Amino acid sequence: MKIGLISDTHGLIRPEVLQALAGVARIIHAGDIGGASVIETLTGIAPVDVVRGNNDKDPWGARLPEWLALEFEGVRIHVLHDVKELDVDPVAAGFRVVIAGHSHKPVVTERGGVLFVNPGSAGPRRFGLPVTVGYLTVAGGTAQAQIKSLL
Repeated sequence: MKIGLISDTHGLIRPEVLQALAGVARIIHAGDIGGASVIETLTGIAPVDVVRGNNDKDPWGARLPEWLALEFEGVRIHVLHDVKELDVDPVAAGFRVVIAGHSHKPVVTERGGVLFVNPGSAGPRRFGLPVTVGYLTVAGGTAQAQIKSLL
């Protein structure tokens, strides 16, 4: 199962994002969405799981969860916006993957047997960082992630 990972859209859905996420089975948005229209657009591609970011303060955003616990193909996934706010031991809680955004810096790293993924920012370019999305491929209880630069 291929899952599209996106974060920090800040209200902007680029055509390159739609192309990059075409064909994924599901999309996880790690916050700083920028409005319901972003999720509506992404839902046209695949079902979307979403958490609230620190900038999602409008009434729509305030109703979103701060974190999610998901499971696909035997892989438990913890999703939040800012990894610095992770208040659970992912190993003890049985999570194999932690997905977070916030920093706009795309990263895939493994620590203590847990895959940490930040898909970077797909929204307005900030800090000279690339515009990116990520992919999480899960199958048979394993997970692999990659980052795709869009611009």
